[in-house]
Amino acid sequence: MPRFFLPRPSPLPALAQEQSASLNEPLEKIRVDSGLPALAAAVAKQEEIVAVGAVGARAIGSNEKVTVNDRFHLGSDTKALTATLAGMLVDDGKLRWTSTIGDVLGADVPGMSRRLAAVTLEQLLSHSGGISPDTQEIGRLYYGSDNFQYNMDALRLRIIRAVKAHALRTPPGLAFHYANLGYLIAGAMIEKAAEAPWEALIANRLYAPMKLATAGLGPQATTGKLDAAVGHNLVNGKITPMPWGPAADVPPAIGPAGSAHMSVLDFARWASWNASNGKRGPALVKPETLAEIHRPRISTGKLPNARPGTPQEGEYALGWGLIKFDWTEKPVLTHNGSNTMNLAKILVDKHKDVGVTVMTNIAGKQAEEALLSLQETLYRKYA
Repeated sequence: MPRFFLPRPSPLPALAQEQSASLNEPLEKIRVDSGLPALAAAVAKQEEIVAVGAVGARAIGSNEKVTVNDRFHLGSDTKALTATLAGMLVDDGKLRWTSTIGDVLGADVPGMSRRLAAVTLEQLLSHSGGISPDTQEIGRLYYGSDNFQYNMDALRLRIIRAVKAHALRTPPGLAFHYANLGYLIAGAMIEKAAEAPWEALIANRLYAPMKLATAGLGPQATTGKLDAAVGHNLVNGKITPMPWGPAADVPPAIGPAGSAHMSVLDFARWASWNASNGKRGPALVKPETLAEIHRPRISTGKLPNARPGTPQEGEYALGWGLIKFDWTEKPVLTHNGSNTMNLAKILVDKHKDVGVTVMTNIAGKQAEEALLSLQETLYRKYA
């Protein structure tokens, strides 16, 4: 699987953490009560990280303890990163939010249905293009036995060709359908416009300028090592660490939808950059472009049985949900991310310039409830 690690930079001056409050004691109680292998959280407020902590083990049965620099999986929180890459290409004049799949990929996907060809980049990134959520048929394409014969950009086009006649569940613009396939297609459009693989673009144009030293793609741990908080799955009724290999993450072809990882500190830096409307630098996109990324496009409706990592209510922008919680004054940017073995939540309040990130290396109902409660507690205390 593609992995991109960058040299560790000097600390970001705008997000000093020397005086950060330690969250380890309350995190440990939550971790034990909820049966989580590891738990990490950080709060960024204005120009500094004001609280951070990481507790527990990198893997059940291991003596390797997590630290605040451990890589945790982001799952679908990757979608906001992909939307930001798209915004860069909009600023470059290589894409428009209204660019259609047919405009960009028509020559590479001959015979595409007219309805699919008419779906715009904006609709793909807001899950409003009518693209079907993952089905068994789509899943078989992600896990195809011959997928290892192709580079990721070629494989994404191959998958699009396979669904070119029946990728839509509803006509574009009518309904919200949370679709990883839509982000795969958006990733292919980004690759075509930039003439570079999505994996290289996210490493070079986003991770590097933001100095996210722990950020990468694919399984969190280096193969053969327990050097990160690894995910856990239920295997034959037993919670089992999934440290390496294809079983440790989503198929790499859907990387644009959910294969990023980074430490809770770097995740908080990403949250803070969005909370400041990008004003603290780096200038990844124009302010008006970031405002477009954050602007809601469609109501998600109430989704009480939403899968881990997917929104349950509110509105959806481009890679971000907007929700008015009972405990926030106004709607805030938020997202959940899970590859079914990890869970990460991010909250961004642009009005208060606050970002809250919480992460664990297991998924499921208990993890979801624990992280949501922790997110609320930290927001109430620091915002």
